[in-house]
Amino acid sequence: MNLNEIYENVIDGNASEVKAGVQEALDQGISADVILNQSLVAAMDEVGRRFEEGEFFVPEMLIAARAMQAGLALLKPALILSGIKAAGRVAIGTVKGDLHDIGKNLVSMMLEGAGFEVRDLGTDVTPQAFIQAAQEGAQVIGMSALLTTTMGNMGTTIQALQAAGLRDRVKIIIGGAPVTEGFAQQIGADAFAPDASSAVRTVRALVS
Repeated sequence: MNLNEIYENVIDGNASEVKAGVQEALDQGISADVILNQSLVAAMDEVGRRFEEGEFFVPEMLIAARAMQAGLALLKPALILSGIKAAGRVAIGTVKGDLHDIGKNLVSMMLEGAGFEVRDLGTDVTPQAFIQAAQEGAQVIGMSALLTTTMGNMGTTIQALQAAGLRDRVKIIIGGAPVTEGFAQQIGADAFAPDASSAVRTVRALVS
């Protein structure tokens, strides 16, 4: 199986084929970073493009992301061994009081597919947990909220990061159904992303 077949299988969401293809490519001596960039990252970029063009919807993105993760799980040990640096370190979570995670999970998977090291803090995440992630080296903090009642906790978290003296060390991106560009500016976030594929683009811009 060649790299192009892995790429196509990621887009089609064939997790078992992706896994088999990645294993075969590794067995053939193709380096892990080549497999990552030419198959997985390239495929997730294409998935993001199709989503933005209205050809793909959230279910297709989720299925492709899961297929990508199946391949990535096999690549991770080889990537670590070869000392390949991640594109950046991101900590992501749904803010305190909010238990919704589908959007956050999708963003997390898409970022992993784009070569980022992602630490998923889960749901109902306290400002303190975001502070700890920043102290432990996250370059970007991603916050999600699906309820208008919990959106305010994004601002609270930014203030807490400021009080802890960490605000200038991290970039902050926010998203979720009720969240807007205006709200992001109002609470002092660095960026807003309306969906998972634009989140990847925005995070790339924030760390570059």
